[in-house]
Amino acid sequence: MTEATSATSAPDALAGVLADAPFVRLVATDDGDALAAAGLLARALRATGTPFQARVDPDPVPDDVDDGVAVAVGVDRGPHAIPGTGRPASTAAFAVARALGVEPDPVVALAGVVAAGSIPGADGSGDALDAAERAGRVERRPGVALPVSGTVDEEPSRAEALAASTLARTRYSGDPEAAREALAALKLPTDPDDDDRRRFASLVAVDAVDGDDASERAASAVERALRPYATDGPFETVGGYADVLDALAREAPGTGVALALASDPDASLRTAALDAWRRHGLAAHRALDDATVGRYDGCVVARVDAAAADGSPAILPTVARLVRDFRSPEPVAVALDEGAGRLAAAASEPIGLGDACRTAAGEVGGDGWGTPMRGHVSVDDGDITAVLAALREAI
Repeated sequence: MTEATSATSAPDALAGVLADAPFVRLVATDDGDALAAAGLLARALRATGTPFQARVDPDPVPDDVDDGVAVAVGVDRGPHAIPGTGRPASTAAFAVARALGVEPDPVVALAGVVAAGSIPGADGSGDALDAAERAGRVERRPGVALPVSGTVDEEPSRAEALAASTLARTRYSGDPEAAREALAALKLPTDPDDDDRRRFASLVAVDAVDGDDASERAASAVERALRPYATDGPFETVGGYADVLDALAREAPGTGVALALASDPDASLRTAALDAWRRHGLAAHRALDDATVGRYDGCVVARVDAAAADGSPAILPTVARLVRDFRSPEPVAVALDEGAGRLAAAASEPIGLGDACRTAAGEVGGDGWGTPMRGHVSVDDGDITAVLAALREAI
């Protein structure tokens, strides 16, 4: 099955379909943007009294719904879809919710935008940013986009959050003790002012581009982590919220759906979300620390061992994105785990990567899936290195 099999519904048209539906099934790809978009749609359906079901699937296929409607989120598949190509899926979902007569949560939409690799206000998210600013729900400030403020009694601490963040890749990523030492040198107070936050941001900005293995792309990629929008949402910043959603979509999708649906998450849900996010981020960085990285024509390959990093294959898409954004001089990055028989790939622009993975996987009897900018392959009995060779040929 190819990535694009249907025309995308315009917001007004999709809203009209949903308004008349007796039941809606939402199925989202395993990324923070699609998860945020599904949450926005689900909340709108709840507000209008329409029964729904929402779930995350790495390779969404809209199931047939008797007397209902199925919507694919994050991929263009089926008669009704919000694919997330051209602009983040969360911005389209925000527009659909408004067309349904509901005022959607702009902070969730902006978190989806950041998770998609963009910044608030760009790529069609101007309406969401305007709504958030008018309501006094966001305020841009100096600093680093983390999900927690790092106060004395808060878990995780500021150092642990910095080490786990996947919005940046630095010398202390994956290592809370090293992050603690780096922050100690700044002598940040418990309640930092703007000057303190600027010093914190400068540390991260410099470290993200420092080192012989940092790519030219790192300087622009780290911008998502700097000068964040503070928010009254469940997490300290919009960017931190985005990082949590992205991790949950892969590491703990059930928790991710619960978080996306909750207008006011309780303490236990927030704690569960932060725990999964921290575990995912630390494992992804540790796996990359120990990776064997090789450069080929058109791609960079990081050979990792997720289990040795106390992680699961769910970290591979995050590792691939980190390599693409901070380590790869090539347009495609691949994270390969031979022991797990899995690989994930990330591209800097839409190149049909999901279809390339399907084709490569088919050569060894494996499963391939993805979107124009993300791809995945899983093999049980086949040779994942043979898939890599076929994928390199395809891209």
